[in-house]
Amino acid sequence: MSADGGGLSAEAVVRLRLAIGRLNRQLVRASGDQDLTSAQLSALARVEQHGPLRLGELAAREGVAVPSMVRTVAPLVADGLIAKTPDPQDGRSQLLAPTGHGRDTLARIRRERTALLARRSTRLSPEQCRALEAALPLLELLLDEPDTPARQRPIV
Repeated sequence: MSADGGGLSAEAVVRLRLAIGRLNRQLVRASGDQDLTSAQLSALARVEQHGPLRLGELAAREGVAVPSMVRTVAPLVADGLIAKTPDPQDGRSQLLAPTGHGRDTLARIRRERTALLARRSTRLSPEQCRALEAALPLLELLLDEPDTPARQRPIV
């Protein structure tokens, strides 16, 4: 605990940050044959989770400006991962939805990343596995910021 009794110690915060960052990089490398940026992967997963969506809705859910989302989505459309269709309620707008190829790509990436964690977890003792499982709700609490609306990152 920190000296004032609230939160983690500075050393623990640094160790947690480093561990999460390194593990994330290793998970990204586990599906390294794909050329998607983290922003593109997040947008694709969000469209799969909540689609079909208008571009502005997707930008709002991702917490970015519409012009940024235009640049993020364009390669996904060009690569056939997301399809654009006319919005039946507003002919000026288009809806974004994942294609079969997009869904397959997400499923593959998830499988590869899950397999990496599953392999790594076999190195842990039963007690360590139980401790890690017990810590999961606490790690999930760190995902949301109480001062701002929670951005629900899809699990990729």
